[in-house]
Amino acid sequence: MNKRFLVNFFQISSLIMVLVAVALLAAITTMHFAIHGAEVKIPALKGMTVAEARSQTAGMGLNLDVDNRYYSSDVAAGHILSQSPAQGTVVRREWRVRVAESLGPQKVDVPDTVGTEGRIAALRLRRVGLEVGLTAKLPYASVANGTVLAQDPPAHAQGISRPSVNLLVAAPDDVAADGYVMPDLTGTPIVTAQATLEKIGLKTATPTFVDVNIPSIGSYNAQPQAPIAPGAVIGQQPVAGARVDQSIAVKLTVAK
Repeated sequence: MNKRFLVNFFQISSLIMVLVAVALLAAITTMHFAIHGAEVKIPALKGMTVAEARSQTAGMGLNLDVDNRYYSSDVAAGHILSQSPAQGTVVRREWRVRVAESLGPQKVDVPDTVGTEGRIAALRLRRVGLEVGLTAKLPYASVANGTVLAQDPPAHAQGISRPSVNLLVAAPDDVAADGYVMPDLTGTPIVTAQATLEKIGLKTATPTFVDVNIPSIGSYNAQPQAPIAPGAVIGQQPVAGARVDQSIAVKLTVAK
């Protein structure tokens, strides 16, 4: 009797252990699919239209945000220039994918806002499809408060990357300057660049002079390149459009 009881006990115990193991395995499998089933690979969006990319990401449970818009001569307007995260990155569903949209080649002429009041400058920019980017203030008693002292990119600039213009505006003498918009000095004579920086209260480090190659005539069909004039600025740090303050000494690279 005791022997049969022990056999039955061990049989029941073994059955219970098998059932527990099966249940545990099922739970692990369910958890695995729950976790990995919620993961997706970021698709390649570059070159798609924003509508196409939005449709594809939505179908994968992802959210698409257009963070920036840039001019591009290589990617058609309305198509995606870049994305983050990159293609192939594994993320959870509901992840936010950020993209930059192409505006196509620059077709607008950058208006001249220097000397105008800040609100008038903003209206001029919006009228041609541009926006006010960074605005910095500089105490400047010679003109009315709010007058635009400088802009970047400059008027009629070509090849700009973003549809925005940074402005430096005049402020009363009792207002502390909250920064400056670094102008684009490339191509200007070094003495002119230094005078421009001094006018807006920025210091210039000792310029670096470098040799420049004389451009070749090229092939018959090639467009000849204009030589770089000696004494012209060919590089600057910080770059044009950067926000700077009086603690920074601007570094200029100049052609010999």
